[in-house]
Amino acid sequence: MSNLAVKIAGVTFKNPVITASGTYGFGREYECLYPLSALGGVSLKGMTPAPRMGNPPPRVAETPSGMLNSVGLQNPGVEAFLDNELPYLKDKGTVLIANVAGSTIDEYRSICERLDNSGVHMIELNISCPNVKQGGASFGTSCENAASVVRAVRPMVKHVPLMVKLTPNVTDITAIAQAVEAEGADAVSLINTLLGMRIDIKTRRPILKNNVGGLSGPAIFPVAVRMVWQVASKVKIPVVGMGGITTWQDAVEMMMAGASAIQIGAALFTDPYAPIKIVEGLTKYLDDNGIADINSIVGQVQPW
Repeated sequence: MSNLAVKIAGVTFKNPVITASGTYGFGREYECLYPLSALGGVSLKGMTPAPRMGNPPPRVAETPSGMLNSVGLQNPGVEAFLDNELPYLKDKGTVLIANVAGSTIDEYRSICERLDNSGVHMIELNISCPNVKQGGASFGTSCENAASVVRAVRPMVKHVPLMVKLTPNVTDITAIAQAVEAEGADAVSLINTLLGMRIDIKTRRPILKNNVGGLSGPAIFPVAVRMVWQVASKVKIPVVGMGGITTWQDAVEMMMAGASAIQIGAALFTDPYAPIKIVEGLTKYLDDNGIADINSIVGQVQPW
């Protein structure tokens, strides 16, 4: 059987399939379907220093080949995670990635410091959050702001790798990736959701109470492949690809674009077994094509 194991910033994943933050909770609901050990890793629900109730409903809407969400980082807070969720997760036999968010740099620093030596295997920094001290613009939409967050939290993260999750709502995502790499990011993950909107033509109001939300699902897959390919050619650190991956064929495509591993998100809402089917499909693809090691396909796209 071919090798499915991949290594990202020194952390070994038994296979390259990771469930994306915000789509898998803390894994409890899925364990009645299959063991978490079948996954390469789990990117846990995005956490903030204090509990958040999230945005008012309606906050999820279906769209052609995708979905919009404005959940607003509803989560129990980092202390509840450390007390109630992490002890449960530690013996599940999969890589645990703590996804962290904040509205100020101080919040990012405090939560990273709290999680660094907690037992998680990696920290994923979500820089798509609004910077409340600079008018609400996302931290990740400028090189300066993205770099400032990584520069501030890097000293707080001493025991595990630091991965930065990039927003696609920018002019040049490669410049953002290079900026966070220069400040010490060990890996980058992309793409987060694209900003979108739907309107109810009967009420003439946006379908989401927040007016706009993040678009995910198959509709954004070509954008994600393009951005992963561009970033992978410009940085030396590993890239984890996500955005609309639904099948094992999508996973192969994303890895050929340059992703060392992939994350599955919106696909879980239509098929909770999607990650397992992708692992099985990748195994068969490698065996059928005589490929001994999945790492050999990473970045192997041949541009015209």
